[in-house]
Amino acid sequence: MSAGENQPGGRRQRPGRRRDAAGRERNRPTSRSYTQSAPSERTRRADPARLVAFEVLRAVSDEDAYANLVLPGRIRQHRLDRRDAAFATELAYGALRSQGTYDAILSRCVDRPLDQLDPAVLDALRLGTHQLMAMRVPPHAALDQTVGLARAVIGAGPASLINAVLRKVSANDLAGWTAGLIPDGADPVAAAAVAQSHPEWIVRALRQALAGHGRSVEEIERLLEADNSAPVVNLIALPGLGDLQEAFDAGAQPGELVKDSATFSGGDVGRLESVRKGTTRVQDAGSQLVARALADADVEADGPERWLDLCAGPGGKAALLGALAAGRGATLLANEPAAHRAELVRQALRPVDHRVWDVRTGDGRDLGRLEPEGFDRVMVDAPCTGLGALRRRPESRWRRRPADVAQLAPLQRELLDSAIAAVKPGGLVAYVTCSPHIAETTAVVTDALRRHPEMELQDSAAALDAVSLPGKLEAGKAEGDGSTAQLWPHIHGTDAMFLSLLRKKSTVPGKD
Repeated sequence: MSAGENQPGGRRQRPGRRRDAAGRERNRPTSRSYTQSAPSERTRRADPARLVAFEVLRAVSDEDAYANLVLPGRIRQHRLDRRDAAFATELAYGALRSQGTYDAILSRCVDRPLDQLDPAVLDALRLGTHQLMAMRVPPHAALDQTVGLARAVIGAGPASLINAVLRKVSANDLAGWTAGLIPDGADPVAAAAVAQSHPEWIVRALRQALAGHGRSVEEIERLLEADNSAPVVNLIALPGLGDLQEAFDAGAQPGELVKDSATFSGGDVGRLESVRKGTTRVQDAGSQLVARALADADVEADGPERWLDLCAGPGGKAALLGALAAGRGATLLANEPAAHRAELVRQALRPVDHRVWDVRTGDGRDLGRLEPEGFDRVMVDAPCTGLGALRRRPESRWRRRPADVAQLAPLQRELLDSAIAAVKPGGLVAYVTCSPHIAETTAVVTDALRRHPEMELQDSAAALDAVSLPGKLEAGKAEGDGSTAQLWPHIHGTDAMFLSLLRKKSTVPGKD
């Protein structure tokens, strides 16, 4: 029966209207606003790679999880192959990195404040926006798959909203949206915050850090861009315990900065047997360098050396220090205040001869009092804001607040004081942060030197150069007797690790 023929009850069907089985009109227009596909053609399932990315964003939003810890397990759980794993990784990390810019775009396309949206809907919108703005995904596929994901895991109603919003987003490209979001004459910091998706306070802090560490503030755009670039996976074979042949067979390339290192882009690194055994570890090249710098610098030791990792969790630097100590007849005490993180340190150290190391669960601020002048080398990898690792932990930029810097400052100083008390005369303390923020780096060291005249600053830049591959790092030699050293993602390709080596003046007659 055609649309204009008689219907039950003698009434005629009006064009564009449909009746249900009881003869009631259904108020649904013939043009579908939420999709251009017929019902039988709409995607109703969640693509596995997109589902993994969605689950990662939900864990980050709901559980304050870290994406880099959640993602590998989700990839294995959903049995993604190498190609889909790479897609899920880029989608999850990209949506998190660019969340600030994407939320600014979405706020122009949604008829209510974003904080009034269901968080799951907002996460799905961010995933769809990243596909439209920054991935080589055809727009129709980005919309169809994102709406299908939402229909499968959130619901049909929210899927309609997501479809409508993403159609508005797709009306412009990223450059066009960004130009519209930044008014003429905008403050450069505010403009960079929108264009490079960083909170304004972090942009200001990084500009100050560049200047404070002797670099030009004009590098800020390159630094922010480096923060937004997908980092390579860095591997290290624990000295004397592992090798990288399995990784090379899987496509890894030799590391460019540090010996016994490699870069890996072959998918899930957890599939490597050497990684599962712990003899090969995932560790940023900057972290490798600062640990080796402490281990290789000269100390005045009388007998076998004792080393201390004061803030050892989760164990990456401790594992490298333990392996180096084992090869030099030294021992390592790894201290970690949190019990669950102390267990991670034990797992990291397990491949190392158990006679070489011990793990203590306790407050590192106590060790200077409990074991005064008991160690030849002390690593203080101090808790910090982590502003130097934003490319690896993209969600951190949205969690951190300016107040965090002030709140961490007393702890950083107290831990460094404890390390200074714990180190022997002639021994070394390495103060390390994964942050270039001046308040967490040079300000802490300057204050410590003022309060501890028995300590003297070493040439930390030269110490880094000495443990890097020849001619590769060029951190620079100090003009005077001492220096701190700052690594940068946009210069060295590492996390923004800070290192200051401090020596306790020897009390042996005839020595400084």
